[in-house]
Amino acid sequence: MEPESQIFELRFSSLKAKQREIRNTFPTDHGLRIHRALSWLNRAELAGDDYDAAFIFYWISFNSVYAEDTTRVVSGSERSAFDGYFEKVLSLDNDQFIYDAIWQKFSNSIRLLLNNKYVFQPFWNHHNQLDGYEDWETRFEKSKFKTKIAMQESDTKIILSILFDRLYVLRNQLMHGGATWNSSVNRDQVRDGSRILGFLIPLFVDLMMDNSQLYWGAPYYPVVE
Repeated sequence: MEPESQIFELRFSSLKAKQREIRNTFPTDHGLRIHRALSWLNRAELAGDDYDAAFIFYWISFNSVYAEDTTRVVSGSERSAFDGYFEKVLSLDNDQFIYDAIWQKFSNSIRLLLNNKYVFQPFWNHHNQLDGYEDWETRFEKSKFKTKIAMQESDTKIILSILFDRLYVLRNQLMHGGATWNSSVNRDQVRDGSRILGFLIPLFVDLMMDNSQLYWGAPYYPVVE
C-alpha cells in the first residue's frame, strides 16, 4: 500500500472545465494537443479497474501531449524525446506536484517498477537471443544503482526518465500483443503503471494549459480541412 497523501488529484472533469474557459487563448497546435489529450484521458478514466485498457488510453493521452511530428525533428528515439519534455514540465511545476507524486504518493510502486527485470528491455533482448545483451544483468545493476543515487538526491527528472523507460516496455508488451488481457502474470506492473499515469498525465496537461504561450512542438497529424 502507498502512504497516505494529501496531494490533490486532477480529473478529466475539472481539466475539461478549465480548458473550455481558456481554450480561445491557445495557439492552434497547442489547442489540438490539449483537446486530444483530454479526450483520451476521459476514456482512460472510464476504463475503471480495467487496468490494461486504462494504461493504453493513458499512454495515448501522454503521446498527445509530448510527441512531436518527427518529420520536423532531426534525430532521436521516442524514449529520448521524453527527457526534453520532462525537463520542460518540471521547470514549470512551481508547486512541485510532480515531485510530490514521485517521492510521496507513488514512491513504493515506483521502487518496485524500477527494480523489476520484466520491464527492463535488455532482459528481453537477451531472452530473445539478440546479440550484445549477454551483460543485461550488469546493465540492470547499473540502472538500479543510478536509481538509488537519484533517490538519495531526490533527482525527480532522473527518476521520471527511468520510470517512463520502464513503462515504455510495459506499453510495448500491451500494444504489440505481448501480454494477455487481465493476465495475472504482470498484474502488479499494469495496475501500478496505470495509476501512476492516471495521476501524472493530468498534471502534465494542467501545466501545459497554464503555459500555452510556450512552444510545445508540432503535433502528429494536424487537422486538415
